[in-house]
Amino acid sequence: MKGKFTNILKFLGFLSIGVVILTLVFKSQDAKFQAQCVLDGIPTDECSLLDKLTSDLSTVRWIWLLVTLFVFMISNFFRAWRWQQLIEPLGKKVNFWNAFWSVMVGYFANLGFPRMGEVVRAGLLGRYEGVPVEKVMGTVVVDRILDVVMLLVIIGLAFVLQWDTLSNFVIESRSTSDGGGGFGPLLAMGVGVFVVGAILLIWLLRKFSHTSFVKKISNLAKGFAEGLRSLSKVNSKPILVLNTVGIWVCYFGMAFLPFFSFPPTENLGVDAALMVFIFSALGIVIPSPGGMGSYHFMVIQALALFSIAGDDALSFANIMFFTLQIGVNVLFGITGLVLLPMLNNGKRVSLSDTVDTDPPTDIVKPEAV
Repeated sequence: MKGKFTNILKFLGFLSIGVVILTLVFKSQDAKFQAQCVLDGIPTDECSLLDKLTSDLSTVRWIWLLVTLFVFMISNFFRAWRWQQLIEPLGKKVNFWNAFWSVMVGYFANLGFPRMGEVVRAGLLGRYEGVPVEKVMGTVVVDRILDVVMLLVIIGLAFVLQWDTLSNFVIESRSTSDGGGGFGPLLAMGVGVFVVGAILLIWLLRKFSHTSFVKKISNLAKGFAEGLRSLSKVNSKPILVLNTVGIWVCYFGMAFLPFFSFPPTENLGVDAALMVFIFSALGIVIPSPGGMGSYHFMVIQALALFSIAGDDALSFANIMFFTLQIGVNVLFGITGLVLLPMLNNGKRVSLSDTVDTDPPTDIVKPEAV
């Protein structure tokens, strides 16, 4: 009971972060919208940003969102295939569909508890496939490291291709930041907190190395290390690269194709898609459900670089967020929860079970699909 209450508090905390950011974004855009109405001579009672956001939904060309959904599913085929490759060096060739639907359930879990989806998908696959969860978690870490590397490569490419646009954005951000300090002090503070935290953690682990809790952490670390080593033992590295590039080409398509679904963005090109792609990826890093609020803010900032008005940018962000980011992940996450037991002879694993990292002892191995 206490654990459920704690989980509810965590969910409400993360949800509150998203709601607060989204509210601030809405208020900021509403103030700009009202100011524009004054300039245009539109009466206050006829100037409602909420009405505009609602009206914009009627202009959406849904076929382009369906195409984007198709590309999203292809990206997850690549991800499940790559995950299979990373797990195989552990001595187990997992069922592709178990990997695929575990990924989808992980996305669903992230909507409630940011970053929890990684633990959930590792727990689901580990228990259905009979692989110690801590080892599977190590492969998930590798999976995310590959994603971070690709994101950094794409950001570097963006600076090469869009140097003037990005450099102007950074300069303007520095000049408008509180106290004029820009990003430097924040970066220094972040590095300092990380270093102090790492030193404190090492000291605590050494001081209490004799306790069962620290020994369990040590065993988990060994499992993680074995999972991490899977990268060097992957059988076909060219296919691993192909899967990784495939994932991120699909992600870029998911930033570009939706432009055609909304009239104010239909004439934007691949340069704008690159900015929206990078900015939205950074926005989802913020710990709120699915990037709520932070995703909207970053998409608005990206589209502003290409002269898209804030109210139109907010409408575009809403369309993308509530149809693809939320709606699709809920739909396919629930589908995964239904299908996984069916693929594994009726064996059921609850989401709460996936957080426990003790190795499974009575797994029924799934039949090949």
